[in-house]
Amino acid sequence: MNPYPVHIDRIRRKEYSLLNKTTYLDHAGSTPHPKSLMKDYQKLMNAHLFGNPHSQSPSSLQSTEGVETARLRMLHFFRADPEHFDLVFVANATAALKLVAEGVRGHAKSRLWFGYHADSHTSLVGLRELASAGSRCFFTDTEVATWLSEDFDFPNDELTDGRARNVGLFAYPAQSNMNGRRLPLDWPGKLRKCASKGNTELYSVLDAAAFVATAQLDLSDHENAPDFTALSFYKIFGFPDLGALIVRKGVGHVLLKRRYFGGGTVDMVINGADDVWHATKQGALHEALEDSTPAFHSIAALHCALDVHTRLYGCMSNVSQHAGHLAALLYSRMASLVHSNGTLVCTIYKHSASDYHDPRTQGPTIAFNLRTCRGTWIGKSDFERLATLNNIQLRTGGVCNPGGIASYLDLSPREMRENYAEGLRCGNGIDEMNGKPTGIIRVSLGAPSHMQDVETCVSFVARFVDVESNQDVQLDYPNPSGRRKASSRRFFWARRKQATGIYTPKSWDAEHAVEMMTQDIQAVQAASCSSEFKGEQCYLPEKEAVLDLMVLDKKSLKDAVQ
Repeated sequence: MNPYPVHIDRIRRKEYSLLNKTTYLDHAGSTPHPKSLMKDYQKLMNAHLFGNPHSQSPSSLQSTEGVETARLRMLHFFRADPEHFDLVFVANATAALKLVAEGVRGHAKSRLWFGYHADSHTSLVGLRELASAGSRCFFTDTEVATWLSEDFDFPNDELTDGRARNVGLFAYPAQSNMNGRRLPLDWPGKLRKCASKGNTELYSVLDAAAFVATAQLDLSDHENAPDFTALSFYKIFGFPDLGALIVRKGVGHVLLKRRYFGGGTVDMVINGADDVWHATKQGALHEALEDSTPAFHSIAALHCALDVHTRLYGCMSNVSQHAGHLAALLYSRMASLVHSNGTLVCTIYKHSASDYHDPRTQGPTIAFNLRTCRGTWIGKSDFERLATLNNIQLRTGGVCNPGGIASYLDLSPREMRENYAEGLRCGNGIDEMNGKPTGIIRVSLGAPSHMQDVETCVSFVARFVDVESNQDVQLDYPNPSGRRKASSRRFFWARRKQATGIYTPKSWDAEHAVEMMTQDIQAVQAASCSSEFKGEQCYLPEKEAVLDLMVLDKKSLKDAVQ
């Protein structure tokens, strides 16, 4: 199955040589850039002189033309009619969300109320801290649907002149960045109908960052489209590192009362002792919202990115079909892995309403954890270290989705507070507390994913079949005389000056830890005749000690551990 204009084998061979020696399974984080994109961008930059757009010189006018053309091209890419929508260039999706909150918060004589879905990225959840009129978390889709149809309420005290005192935002992701499930896209239209029934200023915010990577964002129905849509272009193209806020022009005025102004967004500023005043630009909406100089070099790269993406993949519908097909295969094969006693190897966190064969309900992302044949959890950190040593790149942890983690791992607010009090921090390697995982393993596919990526992932996960405990998990590392194995609970390291370390269970006493670590380190030292291992270091987290891997001996280990 190949929906692309060019066969995926050729695309991978010609455009993604960096993927030849690795299995990349983190497209939800960022998809890799194709080689021809960088070549085209280099050619563009070497052929043209781009000046600061805030001028009238030939080089500046060329930049301005490039920025405005890119704005229109990207609106067309998302099927957004420029008559009804404007696109504001920002650093990333997070910056877009902050811009909305900042603008609405400054709306005249109003306070901000914020409603949000629990399955949201941290960057979206963080807007609740700006909501002076309160906030509400919707824990399920059913709760949202009921609110929009039968139980609509909004804290909306009126001012003496009859205007609404509060302005509200309802925000949610088009796709969960945790497990890829896709949420209903008809909520903004329903919200608009509810808000129009009374004296209510309530606007919709769609976090489309995860969604746009492998799906067509379609804003052609402007009457039912979100008021504000946040996204990042690198999720789609791999480059440039740039984001956008797409705004329905009919509601753009609510962003114009924000307090901060930057260069390029004002027509006049007075710095008088008794007269402090400024006039915001009154032309196109983006002129009043794009603070300072736009990232005109990065915006220029969008032209190259869009051209290459279209040449390779045709359209986003093709990407959705390709990535969805591979994800359905991967899900099916992972879900069928069982231990000899019949218990499942993978606990997959799939929403009950999602279907990997239906792109309307599910994106190409799988969130899961592993169990031993005895039912105990295999640590996500151990799994990731093993994956890294096998040239597999994926994501583990809380993945910046606190609501999704709490829901699927059945963690109550009390448990999460207790876990924090007991030392749990983002990325600190604590995988299980009180019998529950603290995070998940996430694999995600994208436009350049290949069937071989699926095969490699399944084969790797299958190595955990009939594993009885964490200590039985084995890793391989290079040795000129053959292959040797060591328990991942004892030792891990990464190359090229990345985080390295020795992992010792708390149940081990110092003597036991030293003995086990010595065996592993001696094995690595035996393999160190290859120059790529020179200068490696190891890290003892509990002691905050960094030791030279090549000169470690039993005595230095004992001194470090005790």
